[in-house]
Amino acid sequence: MKIITENREARHNYFLENTYEAGIELFGCEVKSLREGKANLKDSYAVIRNGEVFLLNCFISTFSKAGAFIPDERRTRKLLLHKEEILKLARKIKEKGYTLVPTKMYFDGDKAKVEIATAKGKKLYNKKEDKKKSDLKRDAERQIKG
Repeated sequence: MKIITENREARHNYFLENTYEAGIELFGCEVKSLREGKANLKDSYAVIRNGEVFLLNCFISTFSKAGAFIPDERRTRKLLLHKEEILKLARKIKEKGYTLVPTKMYFDGDKAKVEIATAKGKKLYNKKEDKKKSDLKRDAERQIKG
């Protein structure tokens, strides 16, 4: 498994619950661009429309040696999931405050995959608590090491 990109900001802004592995529908030049590691999941999210899951606002750079056909870098891409998983996600999203957030993009063999998670937004005080805990943990590790 070769990780292309991770969405570290998602762990900071959301409480991540269940994760799902989804295939992603891409064009050939997009796959080549992903192999070069030119992708970004920051500010991207997933939605369910007509029983299908779509990834919005995901940036995949244009391939440098692409021919005549060059797709939009932030186009809407379809995610490939089983019907039961989509129904499960749809039920979870109908609950107040839940959203679908992509956490990482990677290659599993020769197939590009996206890991999406059901997430609930953090409040400012939750973010401050998490920062305080990580700072205390880091200080304790430094004292043990030193």
